[in-house]
Amino acid sequence: MRSILHSLIGLFLPAFVLADVLSLSSLQWSLHNQNASIVVPGSVPSQVHLDLAKAGILTEPLLGVNDFTQRWVINDNWTYTADLTPLTHNISRDTKTLLVFFGIDTIANITVGGDPVAWVSNQFQQYVYDISDLVSRKSKNNNLTVALESAYFYGLNVTSRPDAEISPTGDFEYNGIRQFIRKTQSDFGWDWGPAFVPSGIFKPAFLVTLPTKTNPRSSAAPASHPLLVSSGSSPIFIEESSLEILKRGQNTAPTLPPNESAPWVVNLTLALRSSVPVTSPSITIDFPELKVKSSALRIPNFGGSTKAPTFVNVHFEIPEGVPQRWFPHNLGTPKLYNATVTLSFTRGQQHSSSTSESGASAVGQKEGVAFTTRTGFRTIQLIQTPYSEADVRDRGITPGDQWHFEINGMAFYSSGTNIIPFDPFYARMTSDQVRWVLESAVLSGQNMLRIWGGGIYQPSDELTGGYDFYSACDELGILAWSELIFSDALYPINDFLLESIEPEVRQNVRRVKRHPSNAQWAGGNEIEGIVIAVNTSLPNETHYLNEFQTLFGEFLHDIVYEEQSSVAYTDCSTTSGVLSLDPYVIRYANRTFGEIFGNGERYNYDASVAFDYSTYPVSRFMNEFGFHSMPSFYSWEEALTSPSDFSFNSTVVASRDHHPPAGSLAFPNPNAPQGQAQMTSAVQLWLPSPSLTSTSNHTFAQWCFSTQIFQSLNMVSEIAWYRRGAGLGENNLGALVWQLNDIWQGASWSSIEYSGRWKVLQYGMTSAFSPLFVYPFWTAANETLEVRVMSDRLEPVKDVNVRFTWYEWGGRQVSTQVVKTDVGVLNGSVVWEGSGLDANILPKGTKREDVWLLLSLTGNVEGKTVTNEQVFTPVSLATVTLPDPQISLTHTSNLTFKLSARGGVAPFTWIDHPAGTIGYFVDVKTGLPSNGFYLVPGIDRTVRFVMNPTLSKVKDPNPADFVVRSLFDNTYD
Repeated sequence: MRSILHSLIGLFLPAFVLADVLSLSSLQWSLHNQNASIVVPGSVPSQVHLDLAKAGILTEPLLGVNDFTQRWVINDNWTYTADLTPLTHNISRDTKTLLVFFGIDTIANITVGGDPVAWVSNQFQQYVYDISDLVSRKSKNNNLTVALESAYFYGLNVTSRPDAEISPTGDFEYNGIRQFIRKTQSDFGWDWGPAFVPSGIFKPAFLVTLPTKTNPRSSAAPASHPLLVSSGSSPIFIEESSLEILKRGQNTAPTLPPNESAPWVVNLTLALRSSVPVTSPSITIDFPELKVKSSALRIPNFGGSTKAPTFVNVHFEIPEGVPQRWFPHNLGTPKLYNATVTLSFTRGQQHSSSTSESGASAVGQKEGVAFTTRTGFRTIQLIQTPYSEADVRDRGITPGDQWHFEINGMAFYSSGTNIIPFDPFYARMTSDQVRWVLESAVLSGQNMLRIWGGGIYQPSDELTGGYDFYSACDELGILAWSELIFSDALYPINDFLLESIEPEVRQNVRRVKRHPSNAQWAGGNEIEGIVIAVNTSLPNETHYLNEFQTLFGEFLHDIVYEEQSSVAYTDCSTTSGVLSLDPYVIRYANRTFGEIFGNGERYNYDASVAFDYSTYPVSRFMNEFGFHSMPSFYSWEEALTSPSDFSFNSTVVASRDHHPPAGSLAFPNPNAPQGQAQMTSAVQLWLPSPSLTSTSNHTFAQWCFSTQIFQSLNMVSEIAWYRRGAGLGENNLGALVWQLNDIWQGASWSSIEYSGRWKVLQYGMTSAFSPLFVYPFWTAANETLEVRVMSDRLEPVKDVNVRFTWYEWGGRQVSTQVVKTDVGVLNGSVVWEGSGLDANILPKGTKREDVWLLLSLTGNVEGKTVTNEQVFTPVSLATVTLPDPQISLTHTSNLTFKLSARGGVAPFTWIDHPAGTIGYFVDVKTGLPSNGFYLVPGIDRTVRFVMNPTLSKVKDPNPADFVVRSLFDNTYD
């Protein structure tokens, strides 16, 4: 990112500054605490912990128990200061100077030269200030100062107000204050991450200079970003650029399904500041690839003052059929188009400023600025209307409301995960790191990510956001379910909060709506369920329900629809759905018995029922479900500092298990033994268990590995159950696993570790989210087995072959047969069912603990061969005697490895790539990501390690450093 910023500016400006975009990252910043006992170099964008670590005051915050020992940082106030002179010493008196912050975390007093500029209190807002009068005086003090107040102190102060209403719900670490602070909610602790409560100028910041006396020049090539039009001689600053593509009629009735044959409406809104009066302005929008260009779309005159923006709006239509539609990657092509926006104008009369430096008049001469942005054409609808009587009668749908998405008029299955913040310190995230997580989601078959509402609004580009998220989703073809930042608490209705929330939401909705990947806006996370529970348990229950209705059912709903019309708003996830969309009436607890409404989630930490389908919800859409696991030994090596720490229940390891949360600042988490016991019990019930008493690295590594195996088994089982529902009465059309990424190295629900290393679950989802998925549904209570093939295709799939092969654990094949089936659209097909394990399911003459079933699927989807593989074990693997598989790992070339088992079957054969490398393993035969498979004697596997060279610190790993393990390794020390 810094190379991009520095390419925009230089420290030395011409004799007379024209328009320019000057990065504040180029300044010499200092950072000091309140009493100035600590003074170190600072940086922008950054956060206090990061700068203290660079200066050697702190060690890496994610080492050891630093989340506890570094709490003193948030118990102080910190100030960033820089001399603006290197950027302003050549600014002429007539130049307008804007101070632009794309993100300050969070409570700050901003001054220039000791004069006040603003007090801010919202991490999610963009701030722009005209500081022309403060930098043109040539005073000795030209310092820009951002004095940050501890968010913890601020929270204690604001909650002491007489009108402060504390949520009746529990919390994580810093208790009862986060609802009053417009800041990443998980910064105060969550059940999967630390509570560093960071602060700083965490996103890029700029000085933008605009001339008032300059000869207009011909327009240069379009800028690559709206911010960059403020260069050369331009008097224009584009504070916000908001592009939305929708169908004609959607803007007047956003709750109705779009007319798919109607023309596309390209709707553009710009927030403009100009240092000169602008007359006869017009905007053109050009899609060069489509050979479509609007006429000159007139807008009102504006400018002459840079104190506040002027919002202008234009739109034009493109006929249906001209652009190719954007689709998620598994349903089509995520087609994107560049759009060039040109603002043309003449300068109006402005006293002496109408004369250029050379004396030539600039009035009346046509000039313009232009920028290019990227977008796509699609419709995305969240369907929440009731199922019809015909659906119930003819399709066998369970009565109730629909809850699923349609892309370009077609219902589809949403397969994916939830994301949390990528790091406790936003400022050090990079596009490369984030893109790897997104690419990993695509590789595992996911087409939707839910941006969890307790984190942060994800950015659109590096220049203003520090890293790219939404644009990468656009390109990769993955839908982004967006949420406003409210989570797991009841939020008070205070005027000062609403005044801060409104611009926050408007700015972010406007910014995001150009992205075809955006699927919806949810008001927050899990709050509806909380308020429904409170409504039945507290004496003043209706008060909290009324507040929820005001904030989520009205205030946020209205803002989102005032700013955009192309995606749906829902009050919350998880939600009971709606009684009406127009007017918007939330269902709450108004359910009809036996009918299905809204969406659902499941968390059950009793591992004895992990595979009991009677405990799985029957839902239209599952937006959260998960079970936690440990990160790998390699990730623990990044965080642990002492050999004695490398043990499953060591103080440091257990201290990073925040489930259940402490609910206070107690350290280590007094509730961690519950979370540790849940993982331990799961392994002991379902897998052969390593010794719990040994502290050897081998045993610790196997325990971490085993918790990941159980997590994958459990989640694949649930995904299968919900995908099964697509062909049943619930018509389930969505499964989003909790969660995709990690915020640090610790016990969590993630499928990808903090470093980017894949867990077993990430490979498990590759199989479970396959277009064709075969799964053995085993109900132990009545000993029934149903083998079903499920399809997420939008067309029927014929001639799917499923091979049933029974093996002994020693590797001998007992029996085999092939069954052929057809599968309907978004449906499933039962290919085998039976009851009575010993009598009718097992091969004759075998015992349940001696054999296992391999299911191998082959089908054809859109001319490509699809394979899928699943396993059925009649008993828990904890009760099976596994022979030594005698695995051999042979390196051929190009990090390609051949695996063979000579002594017996090796369940969950797993290759670890070396420390310092990031990548995944792919089966050279199928081309699919593959690891954690059953290795059978006589059936070798060949996999290749596909390395991410950008993220890997070790660029040329030694093949000898690749380690193979399996569940058999649990059985010896």
